[in-house]
Amino acid sequence: MSLNAADLPIVIVPIGTDEDALDACLAALESSTPVGTRVWLADDAQAGPRGVAIIERWLAQTRLNAAHTRRANPIGESRHLDEALRACGSGDVAVLPSNTQPTQGWLERLLACLRSDAHIAAAIPWCNAGETVAWPRIGEVVPMEQPLALLAEACAQLRPNYPALPAAVSHAVLLRGSARVQAGGLDAASFGSWYAALMDLSLRMAGLGGRSVLCDTAFVFRKDEDRPSEGDMDALSARWPAWNASIAQWLMRDPLLTLRNQLTVAVQRLQQRPPQQDLFTEVQ
Repeated sequence: MSLNAADLPIVIVPIGTDEDALDACLAALESSTPVGTRVWLADDAQAGPRGVAIIERWLAQTRLNAAHTRRANPIGESRHLDEALRACGSGDVAVLPSNTQPTQGWLERLLACLRSDAHIAAAIPWCNAGETVAWPRIGEVVPMEQPLALLAEACAQLRPNYPALPAAVSHAVLLRGSARVQAGGLDAASFGSWYAALMDLSLRMAGLGGRSVLCDTAFVFRKDEDRPSEGDMDALSARWPAWNASIAQWLMRDPLLTLRNQLTVAVQRLQQRPPQQDLFTEVQ
């Protein structure tokens, strides 16, 4: 997909406290995202002095159209992200936590997924710690032995299916702005974590006809899964009584097994390529 930077969504990176992960995230974002993409580093007073220095150094040399905001005092994860999303109006926004590493083409492929069907409200890539969309094994956090560039190449070889998910997942998500606005945005009053608030938002968007889907041609690495704030899952269960049973059934059925296996085969095929396979190929 050939796109101008203005055609791409805004990328919001909520800044966390893990400085090494932040450094790796910004490096991966720089190498995997089209030049000029609008990036907002949104810091709810989480980064320490070293984290701020990492951000300032990156801002001084990035080819992306990036900005950094930092609150003097934290207001809470979901409230802070909700404020950032509302500031983006009805525009499409990709949210990428600062303990992730996106792979080449991630944003363009998420956008292609979103644009493939007007009913798609949230597009989510594969992740090694992605719960329902985890690869290579569902529901597990698996350290990556494969280079991330190889995973990106393997994903790019797959035919897109964009299967439906029970809810959005928080390792990385592209949200359709019009669907988000129609559903009322994140419920920061009821949920402390955006992990739970995103699930709730995606369920409300589903009630209005918007689907959350796996973008099976994109991959984002993450060090670990998100965690809900205290009381979040009780609030989610109270609002959506059938949620726990439905997600348990989904995990047991594992409807993404075939697609997960296809990605595994694509990775294995690439790993079996001889190194420098064309270097000594005789010209015919």
